Amino acid sequence: MRTDPDSLAGRTALVTGVSRRRGIGYAVARELGRRGASVTIHHFGPHDADQPWGADDLAAVEAGVREALTPGTGFASIEADLREPGLVDSVFDEAAALTGCLDILVCNHAKSGGDGSILDVTADSLDAFWETDTRSTLLLTRRFAKQFATAAARTRDPGERLTPAAATDPASAPKVIWMTSGQQNGPMPGEVAYAASKAALAGVTPTVASELGALGIILNTINPGPVNTGYLDADSTDRDLGDPTRTLARTPFGRWGSPEDVARLVGWLVSPAGSWVVGQVLTSDGGFSLA
Repeated sequence: MRTDPDSLAGRTALVTGVSRRRGIGYAVARELGRRGASVTIHHFGPHDADQPWGADDLAAVEAGVREALTPGTGFASIEADLREPGLVDSVFDEAAALTGCLDILVCNHAKSGGDGSILDVTADSLDAFWETDTRSTLLLTRRFAKQFATAAARTRDPGERLTPAAATDPASAPKVIWMTSGQQNGPMPGEVAYAASKAALAGVTPTVASELGALGIILNTINPGPVNTGYLDADSTDRDLGDPTRTLARTPFGRWGSPEDVARLVGWLVSPAGSWVVGQVLTSDGGFSLA
């Protein structure tokens, strides 16, 4: 019987940063559930409560993800501040306990607000973005990878190159998705700390992808472009939007991206159909960077 190349049946995913129905994480969790995966969502409501767009009703978020799940699959929901290194393992362990193994990790969480220009940044503001966006993503990925490391890999000397594992079918490989931003395509004025934290993920993608590849794990990083999750609405933005009508008029499709645009790409990348894409930083912005 031929396997459906788009199906995630039998897979278990952890999607971080799923706290708002307008968010990318919510759309990704629903897409993976629709494709047949069991899904654990992570969220940290206090972060959103401090933003112009505000916190969402978590019960409604959870209900929306459950609604999209394929019958017979599992669901779990975890609240945690991933800036606390000690919580990374507990979040991972709880997500893995849903079915006994975690084979898809989507690191969607990110810090918003409290940024500034190069004249405004402080050690504390740089640390806050690093801890949230970069450090926790790397630590979650490390914990994910340890599931699939051989005894030899776990006991090697620090920095020693990993010995490639026996070849596996790419279609069944565990998958990791990171999120970056558009800092490689042009300036992001007023977002120095955020751009730096995301640039670190984009920059280290080939290195980590190579090491994960030796364990049979596939990593890709996505720049989703300008996706309107509320921050591009005049009544809930956290920045000067200028004249959005003129901005959108220069783009091929004349609109901001939607969370579903990103979710479809993530769903494809972590499915068997997307397994030949490895170690890439993919810009998916509807041509925005060309305008």
